[in-house]
Amino acid sequence: GGKYAAALVHNGHAVVGFDPGPTETPSGVSRTATAAEAADGADVILVLTAAKVSRPVAESVLTALKPGCCYADFTSSSPSTMREVGELTERAGARFCDVAILGPVSWHGAKTPLMLAGAGSSLISQLADEWGAPNETVDGAPGSAMAHKLLRSVLMKGLAGVVTEAVTAGAAAGYEQWIRDQIAAQLAGDGHAVVDRLLTGTRTHAERRSHE
Repeated sequence: GGKYAAALVHNGHAVVGFDPGPTETPSGVSRTATAAEAADGADVILVLTAAKVSRPVAESVLTALKPGCCYADFTSSSPSTMREVGELTERAGARFCDVAILGPVSWHGAKTPLMLAGAGSSLISQLADEWGAPNETVDGAPGSAMAHKLLRSVLMKGLAGVVTEAVTAGAAAGYEQWIRDQIAAQLAGDGHAVVDRLLTGTRTHAERRSHE
């Protein structure tokens, strides 16, 4: 949240924020005692919390939402939760945006790529352009962006597990650099050809690979 608040301040926006934890307040940000105070009268509300509190946060600010404001949920909530939060906030007069963050903010900060869905997408896209975040708007109701992200997570978490296992085994065998080079070579080049080869090869050689 601090990274996005700082990015907004850097681009000339007035930013009011709330955080229940003892986090540092970015320079130029006014801090409030509650989420509702932060949302009161705001043109845009960015929610960057744990997924489990996505709906409670929305419920806590409903009466403070300015008609026509944009409520953007950046949490990693399920598509169904995004739909529910979208319905709640839109009934209160806001335009909702389902925002999927496609990468580690700890690495890229506010410039981490985003995927957007919902009626508020065009405004969040404009802001993301200002702070330098690549962004894509997908068709469909709120929850569509998160559905794409969760599919990507299946790949990234599985890939991370495989790479970790291979490099750990390589280190134990004394061949760490060699296996690192092998992994890098597989991830480079014609990605679609690799995907096709893995899909067909896995089905063809499943029995042998189970023994390996």
